[in-house]
Amino acid sequence: MELQIFLELGLTGTVVGFMAGLLGLGGGLLMVPVLSFILGNMGVAEDLSIKMAIVTSMSTILFTSISSVRTHHKLGAVRWDLVKGLAPGIVLGSALASLWIFVAVKGSTLAILFGVFVSYSAFQMFMDKKPKPSRQMPGFVGQLGMGGLIGMLSGLVGAGGAFVSVPLMAWCNVAIHNAIGTSAALGFPIALANVTGFVISGLNLDNLPPGAIGYIWLPGLLVIACFSVVTAPFGARAAHKLPVKKLKRVFSFFLVFLAAYMFHKGINAA
Repeated sequence: MELQIFLELGLTGTVVGFMAGLLGLGGGLLMVPVLSFILGNMGVAEDLSIKMAIVTSMSTILFTSISSVRTHHKLGAVRWDLVKGLAPGIVLGSALASLWIFVAVKGSTLAILFGVFVSYSAFQMFMDKKPKPSRQMPGFVGQLGMGGLIGMLSGLVGAGGAFVSVPLMAWCNVAIHNAIGTSAALGFPIALANVTGFVISGLNLDNLPPGAIGYIWLPGLLVIACFSVVTAPFGARAAHKLPVKKLKRVFSFFLVFLAAYMFHKGINAA
């Protein structure tokens, strides 16, 4: 691996880990644009580079989510009752995305879809609309459907689900710090279910870059994971020191930048 690529991946992992802890993000919203850029510069076809970036990003969440959630749990921010309620739907939605939809849809379409949902999440967070005081998280069936939506969208854009789960939980009057901590915990089942499906669906791919196993680019996965697990706990501690409104604004500005980049990628690849 070239030194420049190593440094780019290391810096990405450092920022991803911190943001994963700070905002409950698995880091995919940052990793997908960066990895697609690096893979594209290595000569990987545009459509394939987007898909490989999404899957490699999802794979790193297996590591960052564990590191982040340990700190959130110690700070009492994880709603494990919600994790148990949402996880079954997440597994089902992830399987649908990784085994069927992801393979059938073009990379350019996935990039634009990424931009659309990230933009919506940014708008919701920036407006900071207050939910009705009486609104609560739905029961078993509602959480099953909510988890399915989170798992499916996460699989299609390579993110840990925070861009969907945090706004949804906040909309149901879950405190923002609890929503972020719970989202971090949900990152592991999202990543595990999706990565399993992606490995199966990418077994027969051709023209892959060195170090790739199907859609997963192992060098990118290993470097980002090593750096991110170190910085995730620092982000989680910082999340409990920032005021709620500022935390939401940080989230929204971060998402707008990444959405714009992926719109650009999607349009160019179409």
